[in-house]
Amino acid sequence: MEQYHGTTILGVKKGGRTVIAGDGQVSLGNTVIKPNARKVRRIGEQGKVIGGFAGATADAFTLFERLERKLEQYNNQLLRAAVELAKDWRTDKFLRNLEAMMIVADAEQLLILTGNGDVLEPEGGIAAIGSGGNYALAAARALADYEQDPEVLARRAMQIASEVCVFTNDWLTIETIEA
Repeated sequence: MEQYHGTTILGVKKGGRTVIAGDGQVSLGNTVIKPNARKVRRIGEQGKVIGGFAGATADAFTLFERLERKLEQYNNQLLRAAVELAKDWRTDKFLRNLEAMMIVADAEQLLILTGNGDVLEPEGGIAAIGSGGNYALAAARALADYEQDPEVLARRAMQIASEVCVFTNDWLTIETIEA
């Protein structure tokens, strides 16, 4: 069975603002199935957490729902909720089989969550996941010294990734959190 591809998610934390940007492309093999998917959204109480996902859509929505419950349980403490989700994700028989990764952020933290139980705070406040993630990450790191606005930086890095990665397009969804 062919695999669905086509997600690039980039998180940039700089100057008191955090931005998560995601492209819109979903591909099956060499065919673009959907050009305008929304892979970035606000979660948690009053939308104080933003997140983007790469991987199977149903799996990612399951993880978003679980993270929202953890945020409620731990009074919107993102790091604590993320660690508890990672524990469940790693040990629960059902969750262990989910194929997705997430970048999540609040006003203080930017984190990458994986099914291996990882909760990672990226170096330099820049994180990327998905099929075009390495392209976006490289572009964002190269631009970081020259662009102070994290949204402009994220848009430009995602544009570069879309020009290099065939599984990434330039239809962006962007969410921002202010410190």
